[in-house]
Amino acid sequence: MSEGAYQRLWDSSHLILQELLDQEQPLLQPVPEQERQSSQYRLSSLYLYYLGLLRRFDTLYDQMVQPQKRRLLRRLLDGVAGRVLELKDDLVRADLCETHCLDQVLQDLTLTPADLEVPIPKYFLLEQSSALRDQEHMLAEILSRLEPVYSKGRFPVLHRTEAIILLQSAERARQGRLRATFMREIRKEEERDRKIQEEGQNQFNEDEAAVTVQKVWKGYLQRKRTRQDRRTEMEFIGMLPSPNQVEHLGIMSQASLGEEVRRLRQLEKEEEFQLAMVKTYDSLRETEGPYIKEKMMEQIRQWFIECHALTGRFPDYPDESSGGSYLIFADKTPEQVKMELEVQVQESKKKDQEKSKGKEKGKKEKKKKKGKEAKARKREADTTLKVSPSKSIPVINAGHEEYTNLWKNRYESLHPNQSFDSETLQVEKRKEVEQEIRIQVDELMRQELKNLRLAVDREEGRPSKAPKKKAGKKTGKKKEKDLTSDRSMDSLFEELIGFGVLKKSETVALKDYVGDCLYLGSALNLANKLPMPSLFDVRQNVALYGVLRLGSPDIHSMAPLIRSILLVGPSGVGKRMLVKAVCTETGANLFDLSPENLQGKYPGKTGVQMLVHIVFKVARYLQPSVIWIGNAEKNFYKRVPKEDKEMDPKRIKKDLTKALRQLNPGDRVMLIGTTDQPQVAEMKGLCRTYERVLLVPRPDYASRYVLWKHMIEARGGQMTQKLDISALAKVSDGYTPGCILQAVHAALTEQRLLRLSKRPLVASEFLGHLAKLEPVHREEEESLKDWYFKTPLGKRRMELSKDQDAAEQAKLAKEKKKRK
Repeated sequence: MSEGAYQRLWDSSHLILQELLDQEQPLLQPVPEQERQSSQYRLSSLYLYYLGLLRRFDTLYDQMVQPQKRRLLRRLLDGVAGRVLELKDDLVRADLCETHCLDQVLQDLTLTPADLEVPIPKYFLLEQSSALRDQEHMLAEILSRLEPVYSKGRFPVLHRTEAIILLQSAERARQGRLRATFMREIRKEEERDRKIQEEGQNQFNEDEAAVTVQKVWKGYLQRKRTRQDRRTEMEFIGMLPSPNQVEHLGIMSQASLGEEVRRLRQLEKEEEFQLAMVKTYDSLRETEGPYIKEKMMEQIRQWFIECHALTGRFPDYPDESSGGSYLIFADKTPEQVKMELEVQVQESKKKDQEKSKGKEKGKKEKKKKKGKEAKARKREADTTLKVSPSKSIPVINAGHEEYTNLWKNRYESLHPNQSFDSETLQVEKRKEVEQEIRIQVDELMRQELKNLRLAVDREEGRPSKAPKKKAGKKTGKKKEKDLTSDRSMDSLFEELIGFGVLKKSETVALKDYVGDCLYLGSALNLANKLPMPSLFDVRQNVALYGVLRLGSPDIHSMAPLIRSILLVGPSGVGKRMLVKAVCTETGANLFDLSPENLQGKYPGKTGVQMLVHIVFKVARYLQPSVIWIGNAEKNFYKRVPKEDKEMDPKRIKKDLTKALRQLNPGDRVMLIGTTDQPQVAEMKGLCRTYERVLLVPRPDYASRYVLWKHMIEARGGQMTQKLDISALAKVSDGYTPGCILQAVHAALTEQRLLRLSKRPLVASEFLGHLAKLEPVHREEEESLKDWYFKTPLGKRRMELSKDQDAAEQAKLAKEKKKRK
């Protein structure tokens, strides 16, 4: 795409953004229970539109070259991502469920299931690629020092005689295979000759022979045309892969090459812009700095004189924390200052009177508060749904206004090379110069104000009042003591690697967690059947809760704070793969606090405190970070089994919950737990530690179909008409993605892959290997589902469904009475 095409995409995106911003204001009003469904529909449509905008802004920020536009696009991209996460939180409160059935909304908005995919901004990894390489190099260096270096001699060395015998046996086997092939061909020829002699050769004249050859040849040509037409039709409707994949790959590689060229141009223009910012700032400071300083000082002196003429005394100079002299000239006039001084005098008198009457009013206020609380509870009962105020909407509004004022009607012909705009740069740097000079001027004018008071009013000076701090809510959090204040971060880093707590995560892309979405979720909800989430829903939730929050500090500060998530599902559904995918997509460090990994490490109570302290300290320093706990139920055992008493899995529970509470919105650290037996754990402690519980079920038919196809192609297999993927998806009901992967690897060996051209794959080849594996039984899945509905969110969901059933039964009863 050209720069003009990206500019048109940006313009159309802001038209959509303006429509969405107009729809935001009504959402802040509370919604009665009767309008719950309509509110859910509005939130779902907004969520889908913002997902589309996030995809657009990600493409624009990744490919646009002009540096000033990219800065604005970055703010818009982070703001839209933060809004997506806020809407996700609102949807969870509205649906009382972590997964949402949006198929009806997709149909109404004429969107496809691909529009549900959560886009991961590309700058998450591109902008920290150098830091990630340095960190990997340091990790590899420490591991090489801690672990013994294995030489090439670790491979078994054979004696000369043994090696000769091995080579001889391999050669004899090769010759035997060749001899068997030759003998098979000879036997076939002999059998063919024998049949001809027994049956007798038919005698044809020239015409009959020609007709026979023509029949065979024409039949062959027609069958070939029919197969080609059928394949063309199937390719057209998307049921078979296109044969010109080489051409398609060539086009895709050419497009990716163009994207890389644009990224290189971005770096060049960014370097030019950085140099221009320094030069512009220095030139403005030299040329306009003295004039700005003189003008400010003259304005402040005039303000001193006018205030003295109106009030009879010189005003108090604003403190630096409140903005200094900027507040004076931005908003206030001398008349307003006089009114403020009079109000302050009246307020001081009122305070003295209120102190004497405080005791009498205290009792009355308590009664009023009780009445207000009762009314508030009634209002909350009437209006159950209320969208929380957004932190990202002001960011989006500011970015949209900047686009409208600066870039909307800007012609691209002024900057054909996509270089920076010097006029806009001068305006920005002039504000920075004014801000710097204002700090210097404020210091000089404060001293001048003291001299004026001493000379005119004969006042030695007034004690400057410190700005009043706003009364905030007491969080009750105590500052964590630094147990390792005398140690460097490098030593702590090396210690965690040495004990195997800090590990190198495997590279796994989130898109490799394959699954299809749930197409009949709305129909199941209408039938009062709670649908199980699909693998697509699980991947979407992990992208929202884990990847988007950890990928950017700006998005993390705007999004609702989530410190921990718990992945619950049977063994083999890919919970550990999702943890690795979060680390890969965000470049996060992986800390393993699983009970099995901590056995014998950091013994005693002080050892556990030191372990948790070091892990969270290093995790904050090396943000983003993921703290993973496998078999998370063992930390919250109801009764510790005999085989697990030696590892003492519950010893980390108290210190872990305390450390989690110390995480603030700026700390990109997330605790992710995985478990397949949550029933053996204490529900209260587990749900208190893990704020979000995501159920990962066995795959449904659509996900199994996609899984079989993806895994066979990834292994090197080819999709043909003889391979019935639909039959495999039906037969493999109850099997996890891990079982399907094992069956594919067992069937598609290297020898079988070499024979694909002669003998295509068939579905029966996988069934034998699949039958040897153990599926997930209905009882196990039902027990996990029953456990999930005992969690706080699951309980609320069940109560809501019961209320809806009761309301429907009441309606039916009224209709029956009317009919009678």
